[in-house]
Amino acid sequence: MTIGWQGVFPAVTTQVRADYSLDITDTQRVVDDLVNDGVTGVIALGTVGENNSLTSEEKVTVLTAIVEAVDGRVPVITGVSEYDTRRAADYAQAAEKAGADGLMLLPPMVYVPKPHELALHFRGVAEKTALPIMLYNNPPAYRTSITNEVLETLVDVANIVAIKESAPDTRRFTDLRNAFGDRYVLFAGLDDVALEGLYLGAQGWVSGLTNAFPRESVELVRAFARGDHAKAMEIYRWFMPLLHLDAEHDLVQSIKLAEQVMGRGSERVLPPRYPLEGARRAEVIAMVEQAAATRPTLTPATPVVEEVA
Repeated sequence: MTIGWQGVFPAVTTQVRADYSLDITDTQRVVDDLVNDGVTGVIALGTVGENNSLTSEEKVTVLTAIVEAVDGRVPVITGVSEYDTRRAADYAQAAEKAGADGLMLLPPMVYVPKPHELALHFRGVAEKTALPIMLYNNPPAYRTSITNEVLETLVDVANIVAIKESAPDTRRFTDLRNAFGDRYVLFAGLDDVALEGLYLGAQGWVSGLTNAFPRESVELVRAFARGDHAKAMEIYRWFMPLLHLDAEHDLVQSIKLAEQVMGRGSERVLPPRYPLEGARRAEVIAMVEQAAATRPTLTPATPVVEEVA
């Protein structure tokens, strides 16, 4: 299966009201703004989209709304984060009916599977859908590692096409390339090793902080692609204090707060998460304001879309 996924795919936020009901209109606005700012795909209902805090029906509602807002301009990939294979396969089929262009498939939640169980989980979901699948490897968060041994058993599954690599050890990119060549499209999945991932063979970046600074994120990847490594490094070094937030336990709250500071979304989150408070909230606000005050100059090639106040 051939796909054209590359560039910057923000893991978009799900906007909610004060009573915890879904704000579909604002979710669509946030996604539309990101597409207008040049992102090349979106991840709906990832970790940042608070997937596991939503009911099955809410997930389909949010995904359907995002597909509608994007309107075919870029690929929409949805997170599949469920307790077991049956639920994951059911959601994969619902996502296909809702118009998603692909799936970002996580290991089972709660239970840590043995390698052969993990492979069977991925295979079991893939068999129930025609959509292309990106596997999501994030051992620190989900206590499960998608090893080369697991990936070797999945080489024959045609619609498993990509890997979002969020292990902090960047040697993984080279190991994957050496083991599988171009069998799997690689994406950098941890914001503060994104540029390293691009240098080591990733074709794209699934990003959290792009939600707050999309133009800079897009220009970072474009600069790298055109060989302007000085500009890519300049943006990356400027961005790094914020990018570290993506590796913290409170990444969802931090990213949504950053969105709010930049006038792009709301910091409201769904329980069991709650908005940041006290010193931590002040720290994140100060970091975002400092980044906003020192934004790097973007090249004329970067599309500029004026933000709506």
